Amino acid sequence: MNLIETFQNLVAQVPELVQPLIVALAAAVPFIEGEGAATIGILGGIHPVIVAIAAIAGNFLCVVLVVLIGATARSAVVNRRRAKAFVDTDGRTIDGIAAGTARPAEDDDRSTARRQKFQRAFERYGVPGVSLLGPLLLPTQFTATMLAAVGVGKARILIWQLVAITGWTTLFSLFITGIVRFAA
Repeated sequence: MNLIETFQNLVAQVPELVQPLIVALAAAVPFIEGEGAATIGILGGIHPVIVAIAAIAGNFLCVVLVVLIGATARSAVVNRRRAKAFVDTDGRTIDGIAAGTARPAEDDDRSTARRQKFQRAFERYGVPGVSLLGPLLLPTQFTATMLAAVGVGKARILIWQLVAITGWTTLFSLFITGIVRFAA
């Protein structure tokens, strides 16, 4: 909550020209995202259309950065694993350490509730569903990172994340604008 108040105070203190940049910066923060940034900006008195555009841009630019880093990291891990593959005397490829050694099943130990939730949703709804419904469970940055980690193409992730960010931010902007106008 303190972070939201900080952004609200900052919007109130800077010149009008800089206010959309503060909204975009707030939108890049997980758990605030486009929806929260739009609320901050509209309550700060910025025109709703400007707020929505700034919030979408800030949230999406952060997601682009996260997806590019995540996809690069995944690629490095996959390439490293391929380089470590060994061939045994029968010509079979053995992934990992050396022939005759078993790899421990560490995946069960590392799994978290959020990761399992994401995996179930991904298997059921695919990239579009996870992207569109993801903000109800996790920040878009986390969803995009997980999609990149499981090997989904960057362009596909970014298209669906843009659709989701635009949709949710627009919906919240309209809702908050309606509340502000009704209350006035």
